[in-house]
Amino acid sequence: MNLYKPVGLISFCFLSVTCAAQFFSPKNYPQNYFGWPVEAKKALAANFGELRPNHYHMGFDCKTDQKQNLPVIAAADGYIAKVKIEPYGFGRAIYINHPNGLTTLYAHLNNFNPELEKYVTEQQYQLKSWKVFLDIPANLFPVKKGMFIAYSGNTGGSQGPHVHFEIRDTKTDKVLNPSLFGFPLPDNVPPSILRLAVYDRNTSTYEQSPKFYPIKKVKGVYTAPLIITNTDKISFGISAVDKYTGSNNPNGIYETILYEDDTPVVGFQLDNISYDETRDVNAHIDYKLRSNGGPFVEHLSKLPGYNNSVYNTGNGNGVIMIEDDSVHQIKIAVKDAYGNTSLLKFGIKRGAGVSEKTKTASFNPKEFVPGFINLFENNSISFYLSENALFDSLRFRYNEIPQQGYTIYQLHSANVPVHGYFPVKIKATSSMPDKMVMHRFSNGKDDYAKAEFNNGWYKASFRELGNFQLMLDTLAPAITPIGFKDGMNCSKLSSLRFVIVDNTEEIKNFTALLDGEWLRFSNDKGRTFIYIFDDKCAAGEHELKIIAEDQVGNINEKIYRFTR
Repeated sequence: MNLYKPVGLISFCFLSVTCAAQFFSPKNYPQNYFGWPVEAKKALAANFGELRPNHYHMGFDCKTDQKQNLPVIAAADGYIAKVKIEPYGFGRAIYINHPNGLTTLYAHLNNFNPELEKYVTEQQYQLKSWKVFLDIPANLFPVKKGMFIAYSGNTGGSQGPHVHFEIRDTKTDKVLNPSLFGFPLPDNVPPSILRLAVYDRNTSTYEQSPKFYPIKKVKGVYTAPLIITNTDKISFGISAVDKYTGSNNPNGIYETILYEDDTPVVGFQLDNISYDETRDVNAHIDYKLRSNGGPFVEHLSKLPGYNNSVYNTGNGNGVIMIEDDSVHQIKIAVKDAYGNTSLLKFGIKRGAGVSEKTKTASFNPKEFVPGFINLFENNSISFYLSENALFDSLRFRYNEIPQQGYTIYQLHSANVPVHGYFPVKIKATSSMPDKMVMHRFSNGKDDYAKAEFNNGWYKASFRELGNFQLMLDTLAPAITPIGFKDGMNCSKLSSLRFVIVDNTEEIKNFTALLDGEWLRFSNDKGRTFIYIFDDKCAAGEHELKIIAEDQVGNINEKIYRFTR
């Protein structure tokens, strides 16, 4: 990953000696330019770069005292440039562009301020879609620092009331670490180092389990016992968390540098990440360990297929060569964004039985290798991974499990991450090509995709390995009203609610027509479709038509009559 250097914010080095001594380039983001985005106690539930399933956390999660509908305010002067509404993800979100070339984002909101709420509603009715991503003309909604823009909420992918806040480079859309902008969050607490893991790098990280070594803190420094290794190539990983003063929330760390005999070898720094890169967290952590229920362990080495990484590899990729019998002194420095640092120190040497470089395994034709197109095919199934799909090598495993209906094809394991989508083709056995779905499942997770028929094969794309099976889908989605029935007098109701369920969990279209006109139902968190009574439904008798369609075109349609 290239370090972010916006025009006007570049920190110039006047002394070449000073620059050479710094492992990472210094940052010079504007300090105290942005104000706190919500009228609540200044506190965080999560910080930038915190490790999450399949992504880094991309901003601040600002606490709202465990309440909803607190005022959310503009962090600086600018104008509202975009509004996004979606069932998952950000839920309801506002983007504000600022004159310094940066953008702030506010997510998981409830209602916007009245003028913006009215504008967005009008756009939704024009587009006939509750889900929208609107570009708003710059002159429509100018804002001043501290101006009320919305109420806080719990919409989208939120698991509890808070405001998700981001700072982005407007031009590149890179998300920047807000901790570097001088927000008033006092922090004199260094990170805590919880675990030390060691890997044999003559073997893929996906073909082993790390060895953990006990660590303890003595006089402010973490130490581990002397490590005797039976391989000549090793790498390390750590588990670490950070807290700021007065908080018990275990947040993510900002920077780690690995030293061998006091020479910096490799390090990572979570300064800026784009949403195109956020899934690369799967190359930063021991994905296999985590997916099997283990802890987050962050690699202190760059995996061979991890391109544009968060690592500085100017002095090496983090794989340490143990080529003599001396003790190599290892130091790991872990920092937060405020400069608080923790050190882990220990020695490592090779065992008596390792006199030469460990011989690497011979070439295996079933080995999938990063940097190459990897293909598997037989008479029943085929798939391939692009050259950028794997972060480390794997010995591909395949199995077929015959079923009474459709065979299950095991394509390795979901414990190995894949970067991006890949196509899977299964030989056709059905006479209803327009109604076929491909089902991927593993570790309790299910994914469904419409299977496109072409020349005797069904094809769909996924981004996780695991078990694959075709299924015939002729069932339309089920429509269930909640607290409402046909012929009802709804004068005492404040809303209409429907639950839509499909056997493939995928609803392609939901449409509601009131007396023949499109009616806006919200769909927060993808569960219940809700219409809150407004001026679109006048007093009197009405007909409501609900139409639900799944991804292969099965449609259910129901008509309800009610009085308002």
